[in-house]
Amino acid sequence: MIVVTGGTKGIGKAIIHKFAQAGHAVAVCARNEQDLMALKTEVESTYGIKVYAQPADLSKKEEAMKFIDFVLQTGEEVDILVNNTGVFVPGAIHEEEDGVLEMVMQTNLYSAYYLSRGFIKGMKERQEGHIFNIASVAGIMAYPNGGTYAISKHAMMGLSKCLREELKPHNIKVTSIMPGATYTASWDGVELPEDRFSKPEDVADVVYASYILSDRSCVEEVVIRPQLGDL
Repeated sequence: MIVVTGGTKGIGKAIIHKFAQAGHAVAVCARNEQDLMALKTEVESTYGIKVYAQPADLSKKEEAMKFIDFVLQTGEEVDILVNNTGVFVPGAIHEEEDGVLEMVMQTNLYSAYYLSRGFIKGMKERQEGHIFNIASVAGIMAYPNGGTYAISKHAMMGLSKCLREELKPHNIKVTSIMPGATYTASWDGVELPEDRFSKPEDVADVVYASYILSDRSCVEEVVIRPQLGDL
């Protein structure tokens, strides 16, 4: 089974469709229950696989832990974890409201930390598994008006590197995916042509291609940018 956080839109939804098409059962969470149920119906009816859906706000530790328990109680083996939940709050570090850093870090970093810890035990017991952290080009560069987001994604890259080293002996792979501007709801209201962005489906294709490699190879990091470069 594949577990995808923040799976009702954009990159997360594209990844779910890609893996469901290949026959993988899915466990997914998001904050909006209506969107979750619509996704569950759509994917189950299209691909004939089982979708386990649970509303969760992963900026809250207790909800992250409840989602982990929900997945473990399905009885399915978690083969793939995609830490995709994320939030972007524009602004400068020295000007943003108090509490923004804490909220962004809890959503973008801590949720990935909790879920990785929650599912690694089963992966170690089976000596197989794959963790994908959907980071960002902001994890390898800084830019104006996105400082706190970049801090969180730099930290996520650190988490990925540490997990990669820890899990090598257990045949568990860890891959960081670093998309640039991708056409998702995060860019709603921006007056740019759609073809100036990468497609969520392209990111999903890269995730799947990284997953199906032999046990002898691990894709550690992938940067995906629009053909014309960063915005």
